[in-house]
Amino acid sequence: MIVGPRRRALWLSLAVAVGVLAGCLTVLTVGPASAGSAPQGPCDIYAAAGTPCVSADSTVRALYASYDGPLYQVTRASDGAKRVIRPQAAGGVAKASEQISFCARTTCRITEIYDQSPRHNDLTVEGTGVQGAADVGAPADALPVTVDGSQVYGVKMSGGMGYRDNAATGTAENGQPESMYMVASGTYTNNSCCFDYGNTERTNADTGNGHMDAVNLSTRCRFQPCYGPGPWVEADLENGLYRSSTGGSLSSSDTGPGAIPFATVMLANNGQDKFAIGWGNSRSGGLTTTYSGPEPTINGGGYSPMHQEGGIVLGTGGDNSNKDVGEFFEGVMTSGVPADAADNAVQANIVAAHYSGN
Repeated sequence: MIVGPRRRALWLSLAVAVGVLAGCLTVLTVGPASAGSAPQGPCDIYAAAGTPCVSADSTVRALYASYDGPLYQVTRASDGAKRVIRPQAAGGVAKASEQISFCARTTCRITEIYDQSPRHNDLTVEGTGVQGAADVGAPADALPVTVDGSQVYGVKMSGGMGYRDNAATGTAENGQPESMYMVASGTYTNNSCCFDYGNTERTNADTGNGHMDAVNLSTRCRFQPCYGPGPWVEADLENGLYRSSTGGSLSSSDTGPGAIPFATVMLANNGQDKFAIGWGNSRSGGLTTTYSGPEPTINGGGYSPMHQEGGIVLGTGGDNSNKDVGEFFEGVMTSGVPADAADNAVQANIVAAHYSGN
């Protein structure tokens, strides 16, 4: 994850272990693959690099060039009827006009976000957890934005909202390597727990250090020092939001993405002794590594190796801590840690989607 000589040295042995050889990277492209074919999506890029998506979630666009299946489901308040929203075309953006007409003269909530990967690890509204009552779905029309020139809807979550799949398959467990990213907003955050996307417990309970591996975007400063106002990109590894092995930021330059409307936030973890976090502006530029190094050594340890359970969470902590707020547009989880070239190609693909709006 994320370019830089220091980062490449740290992950070289892992890249070889998961079969990401230099030769396979030559097939990575951004934009049209050939005349008459759709552009590659993020999951096409990761698959070509030998680190396929095991979860691919978005209410705004398809994340594979050939995907034309369901993106998300809305449920109507007036009569409980449901409607599945699909892309306008294979590999395209959501057909939001279907939602608009279906929800006219009433309100709708997003009640399911479909996994576009072959794993079908679909996210439904999260149930009761140790730290939070059963959640509700996000309002379907609360976050209109534009992607590739079309109006679509992101997922705007306030307190008491979240999604989960405790029966996911193909996700990392017990120290296996993985990576994840989400496109989220830096303009709608708070310092509550926990706006996460990634690997979590299979029960809605905290089962100990290292049992989560999820990327977090918030202004919650769990460990000092925290530079600037945030929000910061952090790794929720359970019982702590980490920006380094010692918890806090190692450099005063790590001030986080700030209040930008669209941020690409990434976490990679080899499951044994190293993790890395970083971010980029989803509308321009590349990726910046904010940390790449050993797993946390504080807070009682237990993170090396990791003990991931393989559930998937969006918008809450592992025990359904759900007092956070956040905005989600797309995200994926991979099997293995992608090469730098793949992460950079994915960031370029996101920029090329032309996110706009507030």
